[in-house]
Amino acid sequence: MDEQHWEKRYRSRARLFSGAPNEVLMTEVRGLPPGQALDVGCGEGADARWLAAQGWQVTAVDLSRTALRQAATAGAGSAGQVAWTHGDPTVHPPPAGAFDLVSLQYFPLRRVPGHRALCGLLHAVAPGGTLLFVSHSPAEVGPQYDGYYQPAEVATLLGNGWRVLTDESRPRSGPPPEGTHHTRDTVLRAVRGHRQRAGGPVIRPARRVLDSDERRTDVGGETDRRAPGVRESGTG
Repeated sequence: MDEQHWEKRYRSRARLFSGAPNEVLMTEVRGLPPGQALDVGCGEGADARWLAAQGWQVTAVDLSRTALRQAATAGAGSAGQVAWTHGDPTVHPPPAGAFDLVSLQYFPLRRVPGHRALCGLLHAVAPGGTLLFVSHSPAEVGPQYDGYYQPAEVATLLGNGWRVLTDESRPRSGPPPEGTHHTRDTVLRAVRGHRQRAGGPVIRPARRVLDSDERRTDVGGETDRRAPGVRESGTG
């Protein structure tokens, strides 16, 4: 599922998804004190706009420039609170400890040796910050997704510096996405410990974590976080 795949999907119709924020995001995040949020695979931007309306400063990242243009147009009222960013945070890791919330809503995160992509995203959670990882139930997806992380698997990999608050399968509260049969979600919500160093180990058992130079690649380069429009990641 590369950039070409997602570009083709978003160009295939005027709007690919409902335009409403994900119910799990609203349920799990409502009530958290707003701060810096990273929306991984933001698509057309409904989640990012909802987060901005709750007071969050959002870096919204996606592979598809088409989706980001649509998101930026629909989110004109959130200018100054959402940075629409083109890039792949699994290739160019976000800055370590920079986000109070890292949200992956149905983002296809492929397993790689040493969990490098996963480590990069976990490192991005600030001490005291929240990881929210949501996926469709494994029983409702095909074997083509066997090579991708599920929230329950990530829960078993988290190091001792994490506190898991939610690790469960639950019924969807609304209708499934158009053309799908999904009726259940798997949800992981975990908080990174205040006492853990931002660059400390994030998974277990002990494996190589990202070197400091790898961790410092900003999803937005040197562009101002508050700048409107679409920007490129890994630049600068």
